[in-house]
Amino acid sequence: MVPNGPQTDDGLVQLLTPTGQRTAHPDYDPRIAHLGADGLRALYRDMVLVRRFDNEATSLQRQGELALYAQCLGQEAAQIGSGRALAPQDQVFPSYREHGVAYTRGVDLADVLRLFRGIDHGGWDPTAYGFHLYTLVIGSHTLHATGYAMGLQRDGAVGTGDPARDSAVVTYFGDGSTSQGDVNEALVFAAVNNAPVVFFCQNNQWAISEPTSRQSRVPLADRGLGFGIPSVRVDGNDVLATYAVTAEALERARSGGGPTFIEAFTFRMGAHTTSDDPSRYRSAAEEEYWRQRDPIDRLRLYLEDCGELPQDYVDALAAEGDALGERIRTAVRAMGRPSAASMFEHVYATPHSVVESERQWFESYEASFLDAGQSREGSHR
Repeated sequence: MVPNGPQTDDGLVQLLTPTGQRTAHPDYDPRIAHLGADGLRALYRDMVLVRRFDNEATSLQRQGELALYAQCLGQEAAQIGSGRALAPQDQVFPSYREHGVAYTRGVDLADVLRLFRGIDHGGWDPTAYGFHLYTLVIGSHTLHATGYAMGLQRDGAVGTGDPARDSAVVTYFGDGSTSQGDVNEALVFAAVNNAPVVFFCQNNQWAISEPTSRQSRVPLADRGLGFGIPSVRVDGNDVLATYAVTAEALERARSGGGPTFIEAFTFRMGAHTTSDDPSRYRSAAEEEYWRQRDPIDRLRLYLEDCGELPQDYVDALAAEGDALGERIRTAVRAMGRPSAASMFEHVYATPHSVVESERQWFESYEASFLDAGQSREGSHR
């Protein structure tokens, strides 16, 4: 790690060490004081169940039940901590790896896999959950989030002093997205309009196969400062710190204080997607380094040390995870398989002549294989 470089862990807000020791922080301790043992166990449960879902989905893809899958393995603390800091009226604009945040918003995790099975473009109602559809176009959704936040301003839903009305927007993106023009344009608009939006960068160290050092010379949070946006770096494998930092940023946004840039310093333990092979661009030693900083183990060690993780709770959670895995497998296999021609549906809101002509060509092309097969079959008779 280069001092002051993009991969340094200097200056991270941290409330739990990798070995599960509680560290004091005068600014952020009050943000988690209300959690108590039940609240901490709830965060632990969230992370365990999301990881079980994540592993189940990966297995389903390997079995041919999903076309593709993007893991969030290792990023559970960043997602659960930030997601649980949200208020019901807040809005989330995710990329395509925010399964943990989806879970905190009440989205059925089975519906998340409709996209990866090719059934539809989303699988849930964004209005019902305050959680918008996954975005695969890198960084484009940060502009949508900023525009929505500016709309909240104009609707008078910011800075009223009414905690049930004041709202904020959070948009999630990765370290590689910070190199995209859309993200930088969103930062410009958010800054000059004082928009109530939190830019939550999950710096998982790898933009597909490029390290963060190929994206920036300095910590990514400094990019927010360059636009005049208050910025903070947080240990993204510390669910307590992530919760506290996000709660502060959301409070600022809702009260009319404008945007915040959060860099959650974490690590993608899995592949970029199931079509990726990370062993080609990163070492086993690097993976082991981060394995020792596992977000779930960190909170587990703390709870065990406090005597707040009884065995009956652990056993019940394991059974709940097994039930979730079974439900996910059953739900995915019951979805059926989409036809290849369904890719031409819902491309535009209204009929489009070019898409229609391409659909007709594709259906004719597919039918030609069937016709050829029938001809060959007939020649053998």
